[in-house]
Parts: sequence; structure tokens; C-alpha cells
Amino acid sequence: MKATVTTANSEEKTWGGGNEPLGASYGKLMMWFFIMSDALTFSGFLAAYGFSRFKFIETWPLADEVFNHFPFMHGVDAPMYYVALMTFILIFSSVTMVLAVDAGHQMKKNKVIVYMFLTIVGGMIFVGSQAWEWKNFIKGEFGAIETKGGSLLQFVDKDGKRVALADFAATLNEGRDQLKRNDATWFMGEGSLPSYSVAEIQAGFKAHPELLIRTEVIYEGGPEAIKDTKVNHELSKVKFKTVLTRAESELRLTQAAHVVEGANLVRNEYGNKLFADFFFFITGFHGFHVFSGIIINIIVFFNVLLGTYEKRRSYEMVEKVGLYWHFVDLVWVFVFTVFYLV
Repeated sequence: MKATVTTANSEEKTWGGGNEPLGASYGKLMMWFFIMSDALTFSGFLAAYGFSRFKFIETWPLADEVFNHFPFMHGVDAPMYYVALMTFILIFSSVTMVLAVDAGHQMKKNKVIVYMFLTIVGGMIFVGSQAWEWKNFIKGEFGAIETKGGSLLQFVDKDGKRVALADFAATLNEGRDQLKRNDATWFMGEGSLPSYSVAEIQAGFKAHPELLIRTEVIYEGGPEAIKDTKVNHELSKVKFKTVLTRAESELRLTQAAHVVEGANLVRNEYGNKLFADFFFFITGFHGFHVFSGIIINIIVFFNVLLGTYEKRRSYEMVEKVGLYWHFVDLVWVFVFTVFYLV
């Protein structure tokens, strides 16, 4: 039995198109349903990240050390600067989308064109920046050693500053061949060979007595640990990686198994392997959403240029794609907070 609505002039089905629940059209409702389901998906991913980080909190990478690059400023330590710029650009694109929707309500075609164009440009800059960040994350900067037990060893000087493998690795005449599947059992294989072998790192470390090894284990230092830094000692504590003595460093290096350069789904020079797995998956999933939003915005943008919505006397399609774009921006705020700030 179908419900009906009776008015003074007509009788029609509740979902026949003439009635709009909550004052929203069918298209807007479907967009809200999609947004809610997608929000639950992202919530599950971020919750899994949070649980994993809590479990391995002592070996989780420090964001200030991982995301400290800035375009055209190689070698300059700029922790979080570029990520903050990316975030600002994406949020600003949300502002231009609001202005485009408002212009659509006022039936101002030219303003809709301008603001939608700025939104698309902002989205493209963000996706390009994310790709650049991925490139640096995958390539790495310093390199590290993974032990037989799976622990990560990084190299520092006596002042605690990171030292790249290229700065001290010895050159040995080793015949290193990449293991290929046609030379081994079907389930065996090997990625690209690292720039240096374990033996070259061990020999180089031995020839540089000023070097020390820093483990992936984090500890929080109080005022006595940060006396040389410009920090309010009473209000803050700084997280540090544990630095071993020279004797301990030499002993740990004997357990070296792999040279790690950059990050992938198997190894990660920055710390716990799960960090890279979650980073690639969650930021990649969000980046796919932004890219999809750009494509949809471009389609709507060309429809605006052609006057499609002007003929319909409604720019509701701009408003619907705007809902999606705002959702993508809001999700990034949570991703930014979880990965970069907390």
C-alpha cells in the first residue's frame, strides 16, 4: 500500500517527485547518502591507523622529520611547511566553491565560471603537491639499515644530526646481482638493488669513528634533554630517537640485514613499516577522491560555459558537486591532524 499526500489541489505519491524530504531534492539526498557512507569508510581507516600507532607508539616515525621538505629548497629543514601550504590551498578552494554556489543561486554565470575555475586550479595544485610529497617519501633522503630482527638503525653525528648513507659508505668491488624470478623459485624475487650493500655501510661506519647509530625507539626528553634548544622547558617535552654509544652502535650494526632507502609497502627508512602502509593507503585514497572531484568539477565547469544550467534556470548541479568538494576538504583536515600534527 503506497502512502499518499493530499493537498487542496492535488493528490500524489510521497516520493513521486513533488515532495522534497527535508527540503532537499533527490540529487542532494543521494549526495548526502554517499557522503555519509564515505565518511564511515574514512573513519574506519583513521581508527585503524590510530590503534596501530598506539600499539607501536615507541617506534612510530616523527612527522617533523619525515615531512620536512619544501620545493626548490633542497637540504633546508622545513618541517610541515609545505604540508601546511597544501592544506591552506585545499581549504581556500573550498571557499571558492562556496562563492561559486552562491553565484549560482544569484544566476550569475560569469562569477560561477571564475570561482569554479579557481576551485579546479586549487585542486590540481593540491594533487600535484601530494604527488611531489609521495616522490620524496618513496625516494628518501638519508637511508637506514634494517636488522635481522626487523629493527631500524639510522646514522647520526655526535651532535645528533642525521647523516646520509652516501656521506660515509665505503666503495667495495662487490659483484651484486639482482635476484630475478627467472633465476629463482617462482615465489622469489627482489626489487631494485639499493645504492650500497650492507658490507659497504659496515666498512664506511668503521672508517668514521665520529658516527653513531640512532634506533627507531622514541623517548620524551625533559628540560635536561633540551637545554640547548629554544623551547619553553616548563610547558613542553620534546620527542627524541634513542642514540647509542659507539660501542653499542658497532654491536648493533653486526646484525644488519638490509639497506633501506626511502619507503615502500615492505620497508621504511623513517620507522615502523605500518606508518608507510597507512600513509600510502589513506593519503592515496583521499588523493583519489580529490582527483575524482577535479574531474567532476571540470565536467560541471564546461556545462556552465555552455550555458546548460542557465537554460535550466538552476545551478543545483554546482551545489551538489560543492557538497562533495567540501566533504573532501573536511576529510583532509582529519587526515592532516592524524598524520602530521598528532
